[in-house]
Amino acid sequence: MEGYLALMIPIIAMMIPIVAIWTKHQQKLAEMQIGSTAEQTAEKAAQYATHIQRLEDRVQVLERIVTDRGYDIATQIEALRDQRRVDEGGAGVPLGLEKKERV
Repeated sequence: MEGYLALMIPIIAMMIPIVAIWTKHQQKLAEMQIGSTAEQTAEKAAQYATHIQRLEDRVQVLERIVTDRGYDIATQIEALRDQRRVDEGGAGVPLGLEKKERV
């Protein structure tokens, strides 16, 4: 038993620095991973902020269109739809382009 204990003491003494080095290495890896995650999060936050700003600009333009022109937009859209129906229906006076006048 004493021989076994005499053998274990130097082995344990040699294991302590190895465990300390391994623990320090694991801590550095964790810090690097946290730093990488923080960079990715900051980059995504900047992208989201840019996207939100573009959307806010578009909403401001739409609000300006609605408030500057009043509520004519519905009538303008209907007028465009009516014009499309006339164009598609072939309504109007035929031009008779196939009959050319001779001079």
